[in-house]
Amino acid sequence: MTNPSPWRATVLTLFPEMFPGPLGVSLAGRALASDLWEIEARDIRASATDRHRSVDDTPAGGGPGMVLRADVLAAAIDAVGVRPDRPKLLMSPRGRPLTQARVAELAQGPGPLIVCGRFEGVDQRVIDARALEEVSIGDYVLSGGEIAAMALIDACVRLLPGVMGKEASGTEESFSDGLLEYPQYTRPQLFEGVPIPEILTSGDHAKVAAWRRTQSEALTAARRPDLWARIPPKAPNRPGRQKTAKNKTDG
Repeated sequence: MTNPSPWRATVLTLFPEMFPGPLGVSLAGRALASDLWEIEARDIRASATDRHRSVDDTPAGGGPGMVLRADVLAAAIDAVGVRPDRPKLLMSPRGRPLTQARVAELAQGPGPLIVCGRFEGVDQRVIDARALEEVSIGDYVLSGGEIAAMALIDACVRLLPGVMGKEASGTEESFSDGLLEYPQYTRPQLFEGVPIPEILTSGDHAKVAAWRRTQSEALTAARRPDLWARIPPKAPNRPGRQKTAKNKTDG
């Protein structure tokens, strides 16, 4: 369904100058210049109330680092005036892993509000009070949520209508059916003594499709056994395995 207004990402951050950053070039940048989507970066610090514009404080119970204050962040979220149909996300390493399926859902909506955490984290009370959905892009820790937010936005923008040149580009790639993408080749025909696999230049589309499926299955089983384990067993009288809706983040 086409949205009546462009898909919009609103980012709450302590470093609004980081945006659009990489999102302003290449595929996402061209789409941004063409008004296929919009981005708004808001400074969390603008909602601070003291003369020092403080946004953090020491963690209750002790410990290293600082924690983003609930009152300041809540005020920043409220100042956006988020519509009820817009998801409110918090980029966090303890969140649910971002999947291609979730990316597709977000791309089909009006666009999310994304909170970028810093320091040791965010006061749990604002997460609960503002119903923030915690999202992770991987099992590692970044200095803040900004780079993670960019990854999420880029993954969504490339799925928006009119952004990619060919619709097939969004369907025949890693995680589109729960498998890793098959190997790709192009000219020259011979590179350092290694030719393009003969089947890919045979002109037999059925054989090419079967080869690609086999390659995807082999790569997934070898490199991502966690994904492979989720693929249903091979169906009787049907080559390969059945497709699955389970996806993983596009990287």
